[in-house]
Amino acid sequence: MPRGGEVIAAVPFAGRPRDVLLGFKYGNRRQLAHHFAGLLVNRLLASGVRPGEIDVVTWAPTSRQHRHRRGFDQAELVARRVAAQMGVPCRRLLEREGGVAQTGLDRATRLHGPVFRASPASSGQRVLVIDDVVTTGSTLRSAEAALRRGGACSVRRAAVATTPALVTSARHRPTRRPRPAAVRTLVQGPWAA
Repeated sequence: MPRGGEVIAAVPFAGRPRDVLLGFKYGNRRQLAHHFAGLLVNRLLASGVRPGEIDVVTWAPTSRQHRHRRGFDQAELVARRVAAQMGVPCRRLLEREGGVAQTGLDRATRLHGPVFRASPASSGQRVLVIDDVVTTGSTLRSAEAALRRGGACSVRRAAVATTPALVTSARHRPTRRPRPAAVRTLVQGPWAA
């Protein structure tokens, strides 16, 4: 079972997974959301997260400018497919305040994360909140804080990918560098060599 505060991620944000994720986000390859959701559901189950322990799946919404430019919110697409695969509802429980995107900001600025406001519907819920890529972890920490302020009784954080420094090992302990065998078991799909 993952410890509190950890982000469960399916793949490292490096190499081929990074290239495929960037194509998903910036190349309008929406069909990849189903594949990413499958990888993430497998990782959640391997981490001990069971569908009966989650009442609702939500996502950390992207900025308005990114949603407008892309025509979709990549985290929402993945969250909706994760929810469908786990057999639990998916609801928009977070609103992003302000329109500033994290992309392109320096690390020190990104560590403060965006500000979210939670829907009253989060009260009393066991929530799984999903993002596409975690670099500093500040977006999901901010999302979790908003959900807890909104009354969520528990919040689990998950992402399709995380920077290699944040990858968790098979025992769910953060490691500075992933072991090659652990990375090979996580990297599956169109980028697997």
